[in-house]
Amino acid sequence: MTATRKVSRAKRREIIAALGRGTVPRLGLDLFAVGMERFEKGLDEELAAVTTGGSGFKAVRGEYGSGKTFFARWLAERAKRMRMATSEIQISDTETPLYKTETVYRRLIGALSSASSQHSAFREIVDSWLLSLEDVVLATGEVDKHDRAGVADAVDQLIERRLAEVSKTAPAFAAALRGYRRARLRDEHDIADGLLAWAGGEPNVAAPIRRYANIRGDIDSTSALDFLRGLLVVLRDCGYAGLLVVLDEIETLQRMRSDSREKSLNTLRQLIDEIDKGRFPGLYLVITGTPAFYEGSKGVQQSAPLAQRLAVDFSGDPRFDATRAPQIRLTGLDQGKLVMLGCAVRDLYAGGASEEARIRTLVDDAYVTELALAVAGRLGGQIGTSPRVFLRKLVTDVLYKVDEHPDFDPRRDYRLTLRDTELTDEERNAARGGRRPRSADDVELDF
Repeated sequence: MTATRKVSRAKRREIIAALGRGTVPRLGLDLFAVGMERFEKGLDEELAAVTTGGSGFKAVRGEYGSGKTFFARWLAERAKRMRMATSEIQISDTETPLYKTETVYRRLIGALSSASSQHSAFREIVDSWLLSLEDVVLATGEVDKHDRAGVADAVDQLIERRLAEVSKTAPAFAAALRGYRRARLRDEHDIADGLLAWAGGEPNVAAPIRRYANIRGDIDSTSALDFLRGLLVVLRDCGYAGLLVVLDEIETLQRMRSDSREKSLNTLRQLIDEIDKGRFPGLYLVITGTPAFYEGSKGVQQSAPLAQRLAVDFSGDPRFDATRAPQIRLTGLDQGKLVMLGCAVRDLYAGGASEEARIRTLVDDAYVTELALAVAGRLGGQIGTSPRVFLRKLVTDVLYKVDEHPDFDPRRDYRLTLRDTELTDEERNAARGGRRPRSADDVELDF
């Protein structure tokens, strides 16, 4: 697999910069999605079902380094190509505990993105929705477009009708959006911003702003899921085919106190059940976690009903795993796929470099293989733990230098050095499981 297709300079730069920082890029992951081919057909079919009014859920399991975050963002890109909005939320035992659904909703809104808006797309989506409702009102011919008060009243009534089902349990969602539109029309920008923030779950919005729309208090755990239903209606009405939500690093639930963990697991079970009942049409929910979360006593197994819903037999050959099962596993990269990944990144970099020929000559497939094996060897021979460090070294220490310095030859001038401070806890543990470092801060390997 190679990254040969045409890529814009800005997109290439953003992808390479993220890899050089040791992070998963937010876009362009299909350019080097090694090993994802086996998931494409089944997941695309499930996403397609969501775009026609269905809903879905998927649990993803994998050890550290198996590519869970990469998988989630790769799937989000595929969802966006199907005109879905997406949101990725990092679950945390302190900042974003799962049982506090009002906090999860707020993080969801803050991370909401679309094909046209990569960051904080909530305002764009709401504005687009309100304009579409105004178009609907004017298209009826029942209201003169020059009658601003008449148009405003008709749009307010239409908001109520579109959100009627949501308003049965959460009338404040529609009230906040009506107030937001009214404040915008009157150029009361501070009030408009405050009401939009409140509808997005932000706490502590000033009381005068809330009174403007006749709403009280803040969103709580009960109303948060109703607000999510409202968001799905808004997305559908303004042309989005659905919403993919990723709850990443859900294994952090294991670090909670037992009572908080129990509430979080129960929240997850309720979410799955509500999705199965069709309460969230247009929603595809994905969770990612380690095998210990799914199998350990402080994870899914603590809740028998949840364990039953997620149960999948993984005793067989991974080649024959069912993508449509409620839980799927990522097996990480083997040596061959790690090298393919490195070559794909090299090709992506070289394709936009002025010194493309020199890069391809000095950083050929053989050198990429040497570097991949060297990094994996230093990390205790654990291929699955090495992709982040390998790509970071390939970009920062090799490709950048070959591109910038005509006399730099990585085989002659570069010595791989892994410092303790640049590794994650898992990577440090893997490194210490191999040849013992000379010091805690400096692990070197010559090749």
